[in-house]
Amino acid sequence: MAFSVNTNAGAFAALQNLNKTTNELGTVQNRINTGLKVASAKDDAATFAIAQTLRGDVAGLNAVKSSLDRSQSTIDVAIAAGEAVSDLLIELKEKAVAAKDAGLDTASRNSLNNDFGQLRDQITSIVSNAEFNGTNVVESGGDAIVAITNDTGSNTITVGAQDLSLGGDNVTITSSQGIATAAAASTAVANIESSISNVNTSLSELGSGASRLDLQRTFVNQLSDALEVGIGNLVDADLASESANLQALQVRQQLGLQALSIANQAPSTVLGLFR
Repeated sequence: MAFSVNTNAGAFAALQNLNKTTNELGTVQNRINTGLKVASAKDDAATFAIAQTLRGDVAGLNAVKSSLDRSQSTIDVAIAAGEAVSDLLIELKEKAVAAKDAGLDTASRNSLNNDFGQLRDQITSIVSNAEFNGTNVVESGGDAIVAITNDTGSNTITVGAQDLSLGGDNVTITSSQGIATAAAASTAVANIESSISNVNTSLSELGSGASRLDLQRTFVNQLSDALEVGIGNLVDADLASESANLQALQVRQQLGLQALSIANQAPSTVLGLFR
């Protein structure tokens, strides 16, 4: 090879190799810093696009989780109200059956009637306050529960409203009904028995809806976890491997610097020809 002070081919080669090692070292350091082998589209455009699509699916499922959580809380409140109404109806039946006794004195009948009125009015109080996030499922004209179930919001689960208000479809005793006489008590007993049956049916509907929401929430959690794992498989860096690569590249970089230094000294040997 000709000696030249204008062109140093050895230095060029050493510099190219050193630049390559430095670039690879930067890539490995970035993977270690971010924990990702595909952090942007320039790392791997196809894989990055797939990962972004999956991230969009996960984001949609997070919204589904929120919708299901709100729906579960709403239906839990409705079930609690329904159970309280059912318990009150049982107490009302006890008072009404006792009031059917034609041999009761006036004071006892009045006491039973007053207790009956208090329990009856408590149903109204419970139903009117059985609200969560602006939704009341058990009042007259109540709202159905609608929860989204997929990441695009195109599928839903609907749990119908159950009217548990006095004088409604299910609770047939009225807001003014009493047991002041044996005949009135007999009528009340019949109404209460039908109301208990109706409320139990409503609770069954709400319970089934709650179970369906719970199953869907479990499925969405599993699906979201599976997508997260899939994204990780695509873009996560193997930190054990990257750590080994980092050490190897650091050694290569040091050797490259030494090689470049040696190559840069080569032109000085030309001076020996003129001594």
